[in-house]
Amino acid sequence: MAKTTFTRSSSSLLPWLGLALIILIADQFTKVLILGYYHLGDSTYVTSFFNVVRVHNTGAAFSFLATASGWQRWFFTAIGLAAALFILWMLRSHPGQKLFSFALACILGGALGNVIDRTMHGYVVDFLQFHWAGWYFPSFNIADAAITIGAVCLILDELLRVRGTR
Repeated sequence: MAKTTFTRSSSSLLPWLGLALIILIADQFTKVLILGYYHLGDSTYVTSFFNVVRVHNTGAAFSFLATASGWQRWFFTAIGLAAALFILWMLRSHPGQKLFSFALACILGGALGNVIDRTMHGYVVDFLQFHWAGWYFPSFNIADAAITIGAVCLILDELLRVRGTR
């Protein structure tokens, strides 16, 4: 009986792990392209509000702690790995909750993408740069976008749960 429960739980977990893997592959593939075709600081104008640019972020979101002495590399790597383990546990516990699991899978794929960067390069490769009227939003990447989408979906899932519409 326990084996059947595990198998059923594992099979319903696979789509979420697959989504996280797709995000991870897309993130790493785009970063390989940027590293291969752009030098640090190179930029390509795409539209009046968007550039592709190669930036190295040694910090966290919005370059938080980027100017620290180097310890932040391992600190943010550890946080990313701990988050991934926690997310795996949560996904295994709630695979049938679609919006919740979608959100967690997005965060998982993004977190692992940035962990790979930190361990391989010592920084996260960012390349998507939006701007308007002289104001530049901090550059980001596919992993960061997936984490943001996941966070928004977690908030939406909670709002729906509280309102009782889920």
